[in-house]
Amino acid sequence: MIDCHVHVYPPEIIRNAAAIGEKERYFALLSGGKVHKWAAVEDVIAEMDRNGVDISWIFGFAFQDAGLCALCNDYVIEAVRKYPTRLKGLAVVPPCAPETEREIARCRESGLVGVGELFPGGQNFDISDVRQTWRLAATVAELGMFLLIHTAEPVGHDYPGKGNTGPREAAEFCLHHPEVDVVFAHFGGGLWLYELMPEMKLALSNAYYDTAAWPWLYEPEVLRAVDSAGLLHKFFYGSDFPILSYPKYEKPIAESSLDSAKVEKFLHGNAYDFTEKRC
Repeated sequence: MIDCHVHVYPPEIIRNAAAIGEKERYFALLSGGKVHKWAAVEDVIAEMDRNGVDISWIFGFAFQDAGLCALCNDYVIEAVRKYPTRLKGLAVVPPCAPETEREIARCRESGLVGVGELFPGGQNFDISDVRQTWRLAATVAELGMFLLIHTAEPVGHDYPGKGNTGPREAAEFCLHHPEVDVVFAHFGGGLWLYELMPEMKLALSNAYYDTAAWPWLYEPEVLRAVDSAGLLHKFFYGSDFPILSYPKYEKPIAESSLDSAKVEKFLHGNAYDFTEKRC
């Protein structure tokens, strides 16, 4: 099993969360929420062992401050070195900062495979504006990495950190940057539905999706709908650990009524194929 959406926090971030939150308002919003939980790398490994997860994609918090992002990246780099068969690492960066290209390259040289989870709302970053995205996309593509970007559904209940980056913005990003593969978190805010439009299927050929926070967002039938749309191969299981973990997904997966071969592709095969070419 591969979990492609796992948050980790360096001890310095956990210890100084209150002070950091005074300057990083989005971090304060999320870390102060009633569902928030902290997790260090050892917590991730222990949870993986409990639930039979073989590999996790881990990443720190995408701050606006480049120094805090680098601190998170150092922690992830060290974790991947310690558990090379269990963890894949992603880098966090402030997308428009002048040092971002250099930091992404450093992380790639250190073995990280992607960049994310980036928070457009929390980092004041408009993914539909090519003037803000071209350097990031070009750097990631040239280094053979991929992006993981937070997206959310434009309707339904509100929650801390939901933001206003949804299907329209995500589609614009793909139209501007067909050269880079991008995983849109949380079902892409519903973006996948538009792949049933012929012109959008082509435009979104570089788009993939994870299922982080599924139990809080959609009924179990959503995965069957994805399969009926012929898009299951573009979906990766993601838990959003430590907020949620695999036991919360067992029931919706079972109730989706997919056969065992399709469940295997969803839980393992899709993400494995996606990352192998980047290792």
